[in-house]
Amino acid sequence: MDLTMKEIVERYKNAAGAYGKAVPLGALGISREDTERAFDILDEDYHISRYVHFAKAAGASYSINGFPQTHVSIDREIEEIL
Repeated sequence: MDLTMKEIVERYKNAAGAYGKAVPLGALGISREDTERAFDILDEDYHISRYVHFAKAAGASYSINGFPQTHVSIDREIEEIL
């Protein structure tokens, strides 16, 4: 499944309820493989990655560009580039 950045942000907002809140990557309702691939791509683009923040906490770990991550938060400012 190839998700657009807008689709990923919508899934994040649905899971988080608001921008800026950390949610488990698994809460986005995307397969592990698709989650890792989509966030690898977003993380590699500076103009996007500055709005996307990963954290390693308790929970299922995903490999984002080779680093273990469990949670993501997205800044409201990402809307400027959607």
